[in-house]
Amino acid sequence: MDIVVNEELKAYIDPMTPEEYEALERSILAEGCRDALVLWGNILVDGHHRYSICRKHELSFQTMQNTQFRSMDDVHLWMIDQHLGRRSVSAFQRGVLALRKREILAERRARVREADSQVQTPAPSAITDNTPEEAAPAHAVTADTPQPEPLISRVAIAREARLSHSQVGMIEKIQKQATQEVVAAVKSGTISINAAAAVASLPAEEQRAAAVAGGNELKQAAKRVREARRKPRDEETAPQDSELHELRRRVIELTAENEALRLQLAELRG
Repeated sequence: MDIVVNEELKAYIDPMTPEEYEALERSILAEGCRDALVLWGNILVDGHHRYSICRKHELSFQTMQNTQFRSMDDVHLWMIDQHLGRRSVSAFQRGVLALRKREILAERRARVREADSQVQTPAPSAITDNTPEEAAPAHAVTADTPQPEPLISRVAIAREARLSHSQVGMIEKIQKQATQEVVAAVKSGTISINAAAAVASLPAEEQRAAAVAGGNELKQAAKRVREARRKPRDEETAPQDSELHELRRRVIELTAENEALRLQLAELRG
C-alpha cells in the first residue's frame, strides 16, 4: 500500500527540534519502529516522524487502521483533540487548534441543515382525502438521521484550549489580521499573544517592517499601539486647562461664601 501524507494533517503535528528528531532516529535504528503507524485507508494519521525516518533508512514498520473515522473531518478532529491534550503545544497553537475545531463543527452543522432544508415535501396533488394516514411525513427523524453539530461558544473553546476568553479573542484577531511574519513571530515565541494582537492592528506594511527589524521592534510597535489607544481615553477623561481654571474659581467662591456664612452665624449667636 502506498501511504499518503496529507499536507493539511501535517499542520497539526508538533515540529520536533533537531535534537528530538535525532534521538527518535537513534532509537528506531537501534530497536526498530516498535509502534504501529495509524492509517485511515491509505492516509497517514499518526506517526509522521517515524514514517519519515523509516523511509529514510528503508526500515520496515507496522500499520493499523482506525475504523472509527467516517470522514476526513473525523480525522482532523481526532488530531486536534490529540494535540490539545499535549503540554508541549504552545498557548497560541492550542488556540488555533480550538478555533479550527469550532470551524469544522460549524461547517458540519451547516451541511446537515442544508441537506435537511433540501428535503422535499409531497406535492399537494399527491395527497388525497382517501389516504390521509398513508401520507408519510417528508422527513422523519430517526436514529440514523445526522444531527447538527452543537454550537461551540468562545468560552468553551477557551476552556478546551486552557486559555482565557480574551486570549482566544486575540488569537482570532491575529489569524484574521496579522501578516505571516507576525504569525511566525508569535509561533516562535518571539512576541506574546497580547503583543501580536496589538501589532495586528497596524497596516500590513508596518507589520512586516517591524517583524523584519526583530523582536524588540515588534514589542515597541505593540507598545505604541497600546499607548495610542490609551491617549484618546485619557484626553477625554482628563479636565482641560480652561475647566481646571473654572473649577479653581468656583472653589474660591464657595470657600468665601462659607466663610461669610460662618461669620454671620457667629454674629447671630452674639
